[in-house]
This record gives sequence, structure tokens and C-alpha cells, in this order.
Amino acid sequence: MATPKTTVKSASGSKTIVKRSIKGKAARQRAKAQRAVEVAKQQIGDPYRWGATGPGAFDCSGLAVYAWRKAGVKLPRTTYAQRRAVKKKISWRNLQPGDLIFTSGGGHVGIYVGKGRMVHSPHSGARVRIDKLNSYRKRTFVGAVRPGA
Repeated sequence: MATPKTTVKSASGSKTIVKRSIKGKAARQRAKAQRAVEVAKQQIGDPYRWGATGPGAFDCSGLAVYAWRKAGVKLPRTTYAQRRAVKKKISWRNLQPGDLIFTSGGGHVGIYVGKGRMVHSPHSGARVRIDKLNSYRKRTFVGAVRPGA
């Protein structure tokens, strides 16, 4: 695979070819994703509160916004806007830690943590927790995205 190149024009007008590394970009994204997962896991036990973006309480999209912001990536506030805004779409089979998983018609989001599990703030009366991606989650899966990619 060829390395992508960018042409940069200096102040003096001369052109320079700069090689960008795809591997480097992917490594940076994975590091951010790992940080987002760590931050989300640190919120386990915090209560669900509609409209809350932490710290201390979260709704589902608020948890995603909070965790990814701590990893250096800004996300829109709502699930629907998050799914639209993040360009890198991911299939169920290609999930990686940090990916945002949208279920329930797109109205719910969780952060994939690996090994068939996600961290999320499920609903009123519940707390942030890790759940398995069970048959219900797979049946109601509408898509996933990879922030920071």
C-alpha cells in the first residue's frame, strides 16, 4: 500500500511533499479509544440522569461525550447527531474498543469495551454499567461508528 502524500507550500512558495503514515493515524486513534474506554469504565456506578453529561451522572449519549472528550475528541450531544457526525461507520463484526454502538432505533448508545461487552448508562433508575452484547442488542443494532478515525 502506498503511503499518502500531502503537498505543503512554504512561506517562500516552494513545495514540499510530506508523507503521512496511516499506521500512525490508526495508532493515535486506538490510543484515544483506549483512553475513552478507561474514562467510561471509571464512571461505573454513576446514576443515569436524563440530559446529564457528568461528572457524577450521565445519560447514554452524555457518557459517550464525556469519555471521548477526555480522550481529546469532541462529539455532538445526542445519539442521532453522534451517529451522523462521525464519518467512520463500523459493522457489528468489526467492532473495536472505543467504538460507539447504537441500538434501540438509534436512540441508545454504548461504548464497546471488547469481548462482546459495552459500557453504557442504560435508563432512569439504573447506573452506568458494563453489559454483554446479547441477542436484544444485536437485534436492535442500527450501526456503530469509530470516533477519532
